[in-house]
Amino acid sequence: MLVSLALYDRVLVPVARRYTGRRSGITYFQRMGAGFAVAALGVLAGALVEAKRRAAAAEHGLLDAPGAVVPVSVFWLVPQYALHGVGDALATVGHMEFLYDQSPESMRSSAAALFWVAGSLGNYLGTVLVTVVQSASRGEWLQDNINRGRLDYYYWLVTFLLVLNLAYYFVCFHFYTLKSFEVDAGDEAQRRRDVAGSAEGETELSAGCVVASRNGVL
Repeated sequence: MLVSLALYDRVLVPVARRYTGRRSGITYFQRMGAGFAVAALGVLAGALVEAKRRAAAAEHGLLDAPGAVVPVSVFWLVPQYALHGVGDALATVGHMEFLYDQSPESMRSSAAALFWVAGSLGNYLGTVLVTVVQSASRGEWLQDNINRGRLDYYYWLVTFLLVLNLAYYFVCFHFYTLKSFEVDAGDEAQRRRDVAGSAEGETELSAGCVVASRNGVL
């Protein structure tokens, strides 16, 4: 994610600025929309890679050997993690800029806190989703034996939910009316510091969630 932020700031913004004439390159609405779309592509890539891994396990007779090493290169995981990093960078920066720009001065700190509240609720709902899927599939999708389970089906479900979320975002964007608030130099500097801090915190949180989800699913 940190690499994505650096590339975004040093490469994408200057290029986009030439075409849009905006100092920021693209709007925070475009950033958030792109982040949500890339996140969906990341989960889609995960579904395809999991299907390939499971097919390789079946081909080599390893379906009943969950501890065996499936002959699939670990580099197949690079696309999904790269997409997740890019998606998180775009969505996080866009979200924080939106909250600062569209909140009155007295509410900007509270708006930043709401960002983390929303993220916490999302993590909790992710746990609820795993429980619901486990119950609805009667333990078939998320088994202790990952080679017999259908983790790819779970990824497809999450991809579908992310596409619905993107469609809902477009509806909200269409009906949203921009508000204008004056921002002084001090507020702008504070906004940039908070955006950078939020991005770093999101990276640490994402890394922890990946480890936790692996331990929970596998």
